[in-house]
Amino acid sequence: MYEHFYGLKEKPFQLVPNPDYLYMSPAHESALTYLEYGLMENVGFILLTGEVGTGKTTLVRRILDQYKSEKEIAVIFNTNVTVNELITLVLRSFELRPENGNKALNLEIFHQFLIQKYAENKQILLIIDEAQNLSDEALEEIRMFSNLQSDDQNLIQIMLVGQPELKEKLQQTRHSPFAQRIAVNFFLSGLTGEQTNSYIAYRLEKAGGKPDIFSPEAIDMIYHASCGIPRSINLLCDTALVYGFGYDLKSIDADVIKQVIKDKGGIGIKNEEFKKPEGALLKSSGEGEGESHAGRIQNVENAAVRSLQHQLDTLVGMIRDLQERTGAIEANMEGELRDLLIQERKRSDKLLSAYSRLRVKYNNLLKAWKSERR
Repeated sequence: MYEHFYGLKEKPFQLVPNPDYLYMSPAHESALTYLEYGLMENVGFILLTGEVGTGKTTLVRRILDQYKSEKEIAVIFNTNVTVNELITLVLRSFELRPENGNKALNLEIFHQFLIQKYAENKQILLIIDEAQNLSDEALEEIRMFSNLQSDDQNLIQIMLVGQPELKEKLQQTRHSPFAQRIAVNFFLSGLTGEQTNSYIAYRLEKAGGKPDIFSPEAIDMIYHASCGIPRSINLLCDTALVYGFGYDLKSIDADVIKQVIKDKGGIGIKNEEFKKPEGALLKSSGEGEGESHAGRIQNVENAAVRSLQHQLDTLVGMIRDLQERTGAIEANMEGELRDLLIQERKRSDKLLSAYSRLRVKYNNLLKAWKSERR
């Protein structure tokens, strides 16, 4: 809706994880380095934890893109399952056919699969996202996967990705045998204020726009409200661009962010101090303080209508341009056809004239021949 208004080729702050938009902060670079080390060294267990929205899933997708040709990889996102359901999911993720309800047989199927891939010199990687939801029984079953190994190396690598609760769970005494097998462990934190500034500028430039659409004061407020969590930053920035578009603002200042935070009612806001913010409401030209929420919605809707009108005007212009070009081509073709016709007529006239002369000669010759015959 606001892309053309801000000179963007696409939305820069979408919530869907996109490896192409991964901003490599020092924390993300370190996380990726740790993950790559664990994968190259073929360690058994790798642990990646962090707050919701810090970019863990985006890093996982980066890993998938990077290693999909080297390893056979399966990813599990549904972790609210029983042990038997988890084993079934693992088998199906590797395109194996499980035996319903037969845990022992399913484990044997999986073991034979790992041995076969080891013989083919193919490394296996299992990634379990949202692993904080795994039950204690499921975690223990995953730990037992590490017993499936050859004499000199692991037959499978397992990467657990989850929220801080996962790390806290593994720190408990009953999970000490599991924790001791984790060779690589990294906690992904949020961005600093300076990194938040760079993150917003990076995303805007990546989408084809200018990096300074947000004022320094607006960015500072975004950082404090989001605590530097990329997903929260995306939510605030995307909504702010919608508001700015609705109010015909080429630059997003702190007042816009205040309004966004106020209307969000704490949703997507990490900092408790911003859950119920106070501050002046936005106002358009000719409007007073305290504009109603319905009025703000109307402004955004009006902006959407203007956007559609602009698209229609552009389309009409393209149609007219096409019609003009078509007309010019037709006129040009008509002129060329007229010239060809004139040329053909001239050639036809010459042929008729030559034919007439030949006809006269023929008649004269015929008369002469008949006279000689007599």
